[in-house]
Amino acid sequence: MKDQSQLPQPGSHEGVILFTVGGFKFAIAAGSVKEIRGTGGLQEIKVKGNVAQMEKLRFILERDGATYFVVDAQRYFHLAKSAPGRVLILSDSPTALLVDSTDRMTDISALHALPRAFTQEERSWYRGLAVVDGEVVPVVNHDSLLSKGEQEVLRAGLDRLRDVSAV
Repeated sequence: MKDQSQLPQPGSHEGVILFTVGGFKFAIAAGSVKEIRGTGGLQEIKVKGNVAQMEKLRFILERDGATYFVVDAQRYFHLAKSAPGRVLILSDSPTALLVDSTDRMTDISALHALPRAFTQEERSWYRGLAVVDGEVVPVVNHDSLLSKGEQEVLRAGLDRLRDVSAV
């Protein structure tokens, strides 16, 4: 069961950004997104070894002296091939999310717990469900995109690559 502290309090509102991947609509907390940008500047990476299991990761993005590991939402959510056109750079994280498009920012007043039918990976993918304009939209748990452990492994691998290329 989700920690109730993540849910908006009765009468409160939370800003979310609506985006699409493979024809499906999702939302993410607006406060967790630092910047929305195009796909220019993405650097494709080839992952090997232990990192090869992270097929959700295809790109890195160097921006303002920081390196962001770009999670491909189509692969992460196991959706059909899509046409990504936007990158959501997350706040306070070296993570970005590659999506097809962004729709708009809106407010939600309730975040509903996931039904018990959600029993697999989706339990961690989503904070809950919201109703936006009469549609049920999953609200993405931005902390699930790359775990702290995955970030450490990626950062160490990136540092090793930089050390080798500096020689």
